[in-house]
Amino acid sequence: MNRRGQLRFEPAGRLYLGDNLDVLRHHVADESVDLVYLDPPFNSNRSYNLLFKHQDGRLPAAQAKAFDDTWRWDQASAALYREVVALGGDVSRVLRAFHEFLGGSGTNSGSDMLAYLTMMAPRLIELRRVLKPTGSLYLHCDPTASHYLKMLLDAIFGPSNFVNEIIWKRQSSHNDAAQGARHLGRIHDVLLFYGASEKRTWHQPYRPYDQSYVDRFYRFTEVPSGRRYGLYDITAPGGASPEKRNPHYEFLGVTRYWRFSRDRMRELHVAGRIVQTKPGRVPRQKRYLDEMPGMPVGTIWDDISPLQAHDAERLGYPTQKPLALLERILEMSSNEGDVVLDPFCGCGTAMDAAIKLNRRWIGIDVTRLATDIIEERIRDQHGAVEYTFLIEPTTIDEAVALARKDKNEFQQWVRARLGIPGEMRRGADRGIDGEIVGVYDNGDTWKALVSVKGGGIKPSDLRDLHGTVTRENAETGVFVSLHEPTGPMRRAAVDAGVSEDGIPRLQLVTVADLFAGVRPQLPVAASRAETRPRLRAI
Repeated sequence: MNRRGQLRFEPAGRLYLGDNLDVLRHHVADESVDLVYLDPPFNSNRSYNLLFKHQDGRLPAAQAKAFDDTWRWDQASAALYREVVALGGDVSRVLRAFHEFLGGSGTNSGSDMLAYLTMMAPRLIELRRVLKPTGSLYLHCDPTASHYLKMLLDAIFGPSNFVNEIIWKRQSSHNDAAQGARHLGRIHDVLLFYGASEKRTWHQPYRPYDQSYVDRFYRFTEVPSGRRYGLYDITAPGGASPEKRNPHYEFLGVTRYWRFSRDRMRELHVAGRIVQTKPGRVPRQKRYLDEMPGMPVGTIWDDISPLQAHDAERLGYPTQKPLALLERILEMSSNEGDVVLDPFCGCGTAMDAAIKLNRRWIGIDVTRLATDIIEERIRDQHGAVEYTFLIEPTTIDEAVALARKDKNEFQQWVRARLGIPGEMRRGADRGIDGEIVGVYDNGDTWKALVSVKGGGIKPSDLRDLHGTVTRENAETGVFVSLHEPTGPMRRAAVDAGVSEDGIPRLQLVTVADLFAGVRPQLPVAASRAETRPRLRAI
């Protein structure tokens, strides 16, 4: 925080390499994001290959596989399905309905579309969690799955928070008929727009008037300025009741109900903005073309062209979207300094737009190829932009790399990896990185202190934790380390004894233990703890 208590904007963003579900759960705080844009794989049953073009025009010698846009129902899909269904509520009911309609018999059977929707459900739940009340989400999809995804989003956000279904015309034509297809050309994508609440940030976008509109509605040219203008009706309906009626009076010899009060009408007339072309004709308002913002953008977006092979911004990424598309979304639903998150960031168009429009950003992708493209794109387009690149650990080596890269992110990852829904709070005492607070059945509270070490460890680290546990009368202290504790440290943990509940006063947990599913013992089950961890926002 700076001296005025406002968040600093450094670094400008964070780029994560890893499964976006893990990254969201471990690294993104509740209500910390202003805008989410996601362009997930469409379940198109296509394997995309990428031919990445460097900014100097060079092409690599061989193609690299970008991703499989193909989903298959398997054991992992079935396990994730059971996990989401077990949450209960509207999402569980919708997913079970999908299973009945799209799947087979039993929870271990299902279709490829059900596998896709099962993959999307927990990610959308997490994205709703991280949105601020003023936030919005735009989900970019195609008509193959948009109706199913809308039902999922209705279950997660509530139907009342659905804002728009936007149609983006991504191709001018599609000659499927020449290939013998028996359907109309498929030339559009769908963007499902939801708000976190009615307080969502909103700025109405406009597009330039087309010439036919200008010729029809701005037919006059002022002499000698040469400014084009149109004349518009200023009469109004009377209204059903006196309190709802528009003002009724005589002006320039014409008596009508008017859109403006008598005083406002006089002001506009003096300013030359009320025109009566002939005596006795109904006056009209003069509006200059150069003062108008343009045509309000609606739900059909046919003014942003898809990328062509020869376009300068084209990188060769198979699903790359035009920068203008992301710029419109960011300008509609965010402000400068806001945080924009793209959990399927691909070649980084959302990141590019965020930097250009002075937003902070979080990008997540599961392939190293994508993050390499994004880093090169940022360097080429924006030069020296300060951001943090982090890898969501899936191995000990990656955990070591994270600890070396960013101590705070490593501690955050460990605390979330513990899988404990107790609220974590920074401790002021030496060696304490957080607290887990829970409630006994009788209403009394208990506390566990957590110390996380991403570097070398020594016996004094454990003594510091033990001393604080004793001083604060905590039930237990959890010492999480990247490296194996020494023999003396293990003996010291045993010597510390147990609490009245039989919980060890000191517990030693390594990162290897976390990967193996080991969790510390707590006085009551995790379901009795207060809340899920609240992680630090960027």
